Amino acid sequence: MKELKFEDLTIEQKLGMVSVATIGTRQNAEYEEYILDLIRNHSLGCLWVQMGGCDDDMAGFVKKAKDLADYPLIIVQDAESGIGDFMIGSHSALGIAGTQEQAYAFGKCVGVTARNLGYNMLCDPVVDMKLGSARSLGSDKEKVAELAVAMARGLRDAGILTLAKHYPGGSDAKGIDSHMTEGISEDTVEDLLNYDLYPYKRLMEENLLDGIMTQHKRFINIDPDYPGTLSKNVLGIIRNLGFDGVIMTDSLGMMGIRAKYGFVASKGLAINAGIDLLLHYAQNNKPEFDAVRESYDTGGVDEKVLDEAVKRVLATQKKTMIEPKFTELTKEDIEMFESINKDSIYTKTDEGVSVSIPRDGKHLFVVLVRSGAKLNEGGKMMVDTFTNDWHQPMNLEKKIKELFPNSEVSMIEQFPGPMQCARVLRDAIEYDDVVFISFSEQMAYTGPEHITRRIENVITAMQHTGQISTIMHFGNPLVLGNIEHSSRYIIGAQSKCCELAAIEVLAGLYTPKGKPIFDANLK
Repeated sequence: MKELKFEDLTIEQKLGMVSVATIGTRQNAEYEEYILDLIRNHSLGCLWVQMGGCDDDMAGFVKKAKDLADYPLIIVQDAESGIGDFMIGSHSALGIAGTQEQAYAFGKCVGVTARNLGYNMLCDPVVDMKLGSARSLGSDKEKVAELAVAMARGLRDAGILTLAKHYPGGSDAKGIDSHMTEGISEDTVEDLLNYDLYPYKRLMEENLLDGIMTQHKRFINIDPDYPGTLSKNVLGIIRNLGFDGVIMTDSLGMMGIRAKYGFVASKGLAINAGIDLLLHYAQNNKPEFDAVRESYDTGGVDEKVLDEAVKRVLATQKKTMIEPKFTELTKEDIEMFESINKDSIYTKTDEGVSVSIPRDGKHLFVVLVRSGAKLNEGGKMMVDTFTNDWHQPMNLEKKIKELFPNSEVSMIEQFPGPMQCARVLRDAIEYDDVVFISFSEQMAYTGPEHITRRIENVITAMQHTGQISTIMHFGNPLVLGNIEHSSRYIIGAQSKCCELAAIEVLAGLYTPKGKPIFDANLK
């Protein structure tokens, strides 16, 4: 393994150093060979592995790339919610559980696993505080910074570099999904320094911030012309604080960039603004790499700024060669990690209302399932509802029948038709009460999280007749804002462990330990 010397690099290699090649499960052999050629020619700064990165194909390709590279190629994985056997219900699970020991265990367990798979950098921690979603550690800047530092320390002890996101944070009154279009923020530099950048500053103080990932929101009071990813003013804020690590874009394929700033021009604009690594995030990166070269050839790239970016990439590559303190996990590490999901449940009840309901009662559990799930006439699900496997209604039904033997389960899609709505409302009449189990999940290219109006209408109808005793929700509780008051809420993170534990809470068999990280404003 050797460090590449800046003075030896050709322009082709320099442009490759500031580019991130993406590999996923659907690539063909020809494209894989293209990436391997970039590595052979010292023309790639970073490899990004999509689609979970733990399956045999991806693990095999990472090993191939790592064995081929005779320089310290940055190999990065998202791993925002974990990796392999170590997954939590997104960052909110850690925020709700809330201890530094758990945050450190997350970093260490995920870091050791990632290192063994060949990675040397992960997209953690997520320190967005105004996001108001399950991807956030919360809104208290001190608490978020505390957990972020502990997580980063666990990653570093496992030999993994951090890539915190999504810089610089900030509010977005319209809740725009930057996959779809450009968001707008009215935050000032002072706003960011006083709040959003606090976790970044704490990580820098502890020497635990190796890189940051930008977002495509336009801060109109800082730079009225360009979004954060393409703005010298916005990127300059953290550089002025002394940050000398790498700055990577979020996907340049998002419409927050592509729709307005152009396929070729956006590459040069990003480099000139101070970006060090361009995340193209495409099924085939060759056109993207060609566009970087075209931008350079047509005068769209400032040579001096490019050289500064290349030097920071080389410095980060050198950093990846740190020796980990730990290469194996202890039983205590694993137990601490496993406590996160179960501890990410909290409850809210009216005064005098018990968290639990009678186990021998005749309850109807109405379980929300993903649109497209096939339900038979009895409301039973015929197929699973999530490709990532965290929401498992069939397992929920099994647990419910085990703990509430006199109760039944009825399932309803996120966007139900008239017959589904009628079936659930008719079924509810025959039971003592209704426990409505819902979920939400933030997904790219879908906009802000919501529960559909049709589901809100079904819940409201049963509330008006006094049938709903409990609302149980997994994911972002802010989506419950339009639902009328319930005397009992049980809120959990997006994990199968959390779902099953929440049923135990309702049965009085487990006392929840979590604390809310947002004011959910439940009516």
